[in-house]
Amino acid sequence: MNNVRGTTGLTDKDILQDLLTTEKQVVSSYSTGITETSCPNLRNTLIDNFKSAQDTQYKIFDTMRQKGWYQTKDAPDNEVQQLKTESSQMMQELK
Repeated sequence: MNNVRGTTGLTDKDILQDLLTTEKQVVSSYSTGITETSCPNLRNTLIDNFKSAQDTQYKIFDTMRQKGWYQTKDAPDNEVQQLKTESSQMMQELK
């Protein structure tokens, strides 16, 4: 993939950005469906579809990141540890 405009006038970056946005919406929709269904068979189907959509979303994100089209930075270790601690505390409070 390069970043050359095709017959649609869109670059590869434009297309991947659109795909990424769409996949994020799909993942969100499946998540809502999973949490709101009471039918076990439907829930299992939605979970399978969610996992597939999440995998597709990550592949698009990773391709964009590798090409420098989606910038990320690592969180500082102390912030990661703080969030882990807070999350663990919340889980204990919910028990």
